[in-house]
Amino acid sequence: MSAAPAPAPLEAPPRSALEVRAALGASDRQMADLEAFYRLLEEWNGTMNLVGPSALAEFWPRHVFDSAQLLDLAPEACVWADLGAGAGFPGLVLAILLKDTPGARVHLIESMAKRCRFLSAAVEQLTLPATVHHGRAEDLGLKVDVVTARALAPLVRLLGYARPYLARGATGLFLKGQDVGSELTEATKYWKFEAHLTASLSHPEGRILQVRGLKSVRKV
Repeated sequence: MSAAPAPAPLEAPPRSALEVRAALGASDRQMADLEAFYRLLEEWNGTMNLVGPSALAEFWPRHVFDSAQLLDLAPEACVWADLGAGAGFPGLVLAILLKDTPGARVHLIESMAKRCRFLSAAVEQLTLPATVHHGRAEDLGLKVDVVTARALAPLVRLLGYARPYLARGATGLFLKGQDVGSELTEATKYWKFEAHLTASLSHPEGRILQVRGLKSVRKV
């Protein structure tokens, strides 16, 4: 694992839909799709409890902007895999923003059937370049440019889920919180890899962990 410099201090992240739009440079069409995504999430959440109440209140700054910042770290990537896609963060946000990109495809991988139903409904209604996979992340033979995940599992287990994608040449971009340092320490007991930390633009304690060259050194 390579050492990473301390992240630079952050300016205040955008809060409102208008501020997020300006920060992302989002088009009218992209904003319309993001707003439609919000309405779908609100509707389905009433009966399915996909996310907690705070997720809807923080939809633009904490979820849309948090997800979208990944694109700046892999601007040439067209094919993504979102492990444990859940309610669509970051996968659905990425698919919306990549909608007009030739060759774009986001694979939304989720083991819970009810969440897959929501993801499939969103993909269909918004005509997104995405495919929903109901299954275990480590069982799929997909080749992608980037594999990502958000709040799925501690790093030591997450790397196991992502290993098949990384072995096929993908870069890992994982959204992590303030405990990423201890997670990295634990993960190096079982894995050898190149890692780089980037400060999150959406939260001062957030980090984005970039991973390449994963090798197992001890059974988890």
